[in-house]
Amino acid sequence: MRHFRYLTPSQLSRLFFRQPQELTATTDPGLLAVALGGTLYTPANRADLVKDVLRQRDLGCASMVLCLEDSIPDADVPAAESNVVQALSRLSEHDGDLPLLFVRVRTPEQMLSVSRRAGHSLSILTGFVIPKFDNETGAGAAFLDALHTIQAEQGLDGTGRRLRIMPILESPAVIHLETRAQALTNIHELLRANREDILSVRIGATDMSSAFGLRRSRDLTIYDVNVVAGVIGDIVNVLGRPDGGFVISGPVWEHYANTERVLRPQLRLTPFVGASEQELRTRIMTANLDTLIREIELDLANGLLGKTVIHPTHVALVHAMSVVSHEEFLDATAIAGNVGGGAAASPYRNKMNEMKPHQAWAQRILLRAQAFGVAADDVTFVDLLEASMS
Repeated sequence: MRHFRYLTPSQLSRLFFRQPQELTATTDPGLLAVALGGTLYTPANRADLVKDVLRQRDLGCASMVLCLEDSIPDADVPAAESNVVQALSRLSEHDGDLPLLFVRVRTPEQMLSVSRRAGHSLSILTGFVIPKFDNETGAGAAFLDALHTIQAEQGLDGTGRRLRIMPILESPAVIHLETRAQALTNIHELLRANREDILSVRIGATDMSSAFGLRRSRDLTIYDVNVVAGVIGDIVNVLGRPDGGFVISGPVWEHYANTERVLRPQLRLTPFVGASEQELRTRIMTANLDTLIREIELDLANGLLGKTVIHPTHVALVHAMSVVSHEEFLDATAIAGNVGGGAAASPYRNKMNEMKPHQAWAQRILLRAQAFGVAADDVTFVDLLEASMS
């Protein structure tokens, strides 16, 4: 798997100063977690999951979740489980040429059932997405126990290929202020004790909003919803620290159809200079994707990498915004490893780089550069979007 694999060699050469690296399920999990990008959710009861997965692979999707939880009516769950098992069996014929695949389950028992029914075809799975993960009710530990059982039964617990989980933080104990600090501390302890089993942490912003009877419009980012933004900040504070923290992904963007706009567009005209780029801006504005671009920018500013998405058109936006700029890369390269301290003007001569305070930032930028590449010095996210959405 490699990001932007659909671009031609000439496009890659023109757009990138350093191209994205090839990644596999056995890549170092720290890099793999950063490289998830736009993780596309698809309901597990869709008629042809195999066709869906292969089509999205060809369009550049690098990670997908086959969802057995909230996207499936309760009455359809047994049929959806069978659908997932059959899809994994057929997809196993394409092993080595697939997105990173996950199954979102409801319970530890369902996780065990799907795994045992899948048998050898489980080897194409990267892991499971766990809803409402916490360490208050014992549910988190129960899911981890199920994972360990599956790893042992399937032989997928070695250093080569290992099944991992991505817990979703969306339980009431995490959301409510009076219990949040202790709940996050307990989750952190559980995750650190099972570090090798955790790929990344995901944020369930829909359940967080629901806890307050809220739902944001397509004109607003999740950071405009203050009670939810506060939860996100606390999650990053406890679980996203450079020393022993985890990669945390951005919350879902749930809008995809064009509707009447209430607020002014958030996408400036300035970056869209050419005629084709202005046409691209019009397409983005028509689909109301300018707020998604703003939210991705705020995700990155708040330490979140990648994003849960529910529509294929969102994947290219997440990936284009995840490419490291030439300026960021030069700054990170100048800072990384320079632990002796001091400060110096940046290579672009437009800011001050402080060697000690910016170490953790530099390391994160260089890791992201491996996954998504580094843009050429004259390339902006608009150029990457234009190439990806053409």
